[in-house]
Amino acid sequence: MTAPQNNALKKSLVIGGGVVGLNIALQLQAQGFQVTLCDSGHKESASYGNAGHIATEQVEPLASMATVRSAWRRWFMRGGALSLPPQGISAWLPFSLRMIFAAQPARFARGKAALGGLISEAMPAWRRRMTDIGAPDLLREDGHFVVWETPESAARGLKSWSSADTGMTTLRPVTDAEMAQLSALTKRKIHGAIRFIGTAQIADTRRMLETLDERFVERGGRYLLERVEKMIIRKSSAWAVLTGGEQLTADTVVMAAGIGSKTLLESLGETVPMIAERGYHIQTPDHNWPKGFPPVVFEDRSMIVTGFENGLRAASFVEFNRQDAAPDPRKWARLRKHVGDLGLPFEGEGAEWIGTRPTLPDYLPAIGRSARVENLYYAFGHQHLGLTLGAVTGEIVANMIKSGEAPDAFSLSRFK
Repeated sequence: MTAPQNNALKKSLVIGGGVVGLNIALQLQAQGFQVTLCDSGHKESASYGNAGHIATEQVEPLASMATVRSAWRRWFMRGGALSLPPQGISAWLPFSLRMIFAAQPARFARGKAALGGLISEAMPAWRRRMTDIGAPDLLREDGHFVVWETPESAARGLKSWSSADTGMTTLRPVTDAEMAQLSALTKRKIHGAIRFIGTAQIADTRRMLETLDERFVERGGRYLLERVEKMIIRKSSAWAVLTGGEQLTADTVVMAAGIGSKTLLESLGETVPMIAERGYHIQTPDHNWPKGFPPVVFEDRSMIVTGFENGLRAASFVEFNRQDAAPDPRKWARLRKHVGDLGLPFEGEGAEWIGTRPTLPDYLPAIGRSARVENLYYAFGHQHLGLTLGAVTGEIVANMIKSGEAPDAFSLSRFK
């Protein structure tokens, strides 16, 4: 059993070893904390399986009336990416009602202001982190492309993006040379394309996680490959109970366990209306994607294709479901059909992956301090932006612990 000690070196326990948890752990180390990080293994988590896209253009929360009105066009059964499996109705129906409430104009405006502030600091924070871990080559600041396959979708898409708020990023029509490069990737004619300036890509999500791991341990961090079964309160402090029965606490305990944070915090009486928003990808090590070429969003198919150091990945789908639901093989089959129809330089069937984005109804993260337990903090619920906001969240949490001041906009109290 481990408890806080009265010495100059304060101790912190971080629960969750994904991109958010690792950034928090490294930032706390930089502030002089002795950090223990507890995670059951992240190598196949959403921190690994995402598209590698630093999405600084996504300053508008997806909980909007525009999203609600367009949902029917994006249903999986109509060829889109949005999936609401019948067996998951007990999870997605109450979540959807909360999302509609959060999408009301006044709430959307407040959410946009809060999210925009985070997004504006995302890239500078990642630059600082990559310099800190000695891996600046992991961050490729080359933007990304969005392409359309019909004149009609190109006209709609360009109009939509041109009127959207994209924060500090900009977009422009592709040059002739860029169109030639894009056209060489697919046998389908591209009828329109734009390039975003100011977004970025992680060169390889697996190497990123491994490098963050290595630096944490090199700097004296203790890594426990253990599962936290539950949280308890003892003597006004939060304690984590591991699978084997060991109980841990520290001067500060930070909950950053993604979707797992829901059950753990609700056992302490917190309200966490979070859903498992699941995504799918296929990836092959054998491909002819140009080395270093930016990610390409095939918007007609709601699919993003990214070239990593260890393979070519095609990713898609927004499946609202129970966390323990079985994967849907039709999603991987559709990805393979898209890849085949486009004639992309993707060899073989591709390895299958499914992962969970932890999503709250207003599509804002939860970052704050527990009102129930003095030593408990939290940072989770980053939905599609976990990678984008990982580094800046680490800085916010470390500063919050140092100052004692939490950002009101992201408090869990907003759901009471």
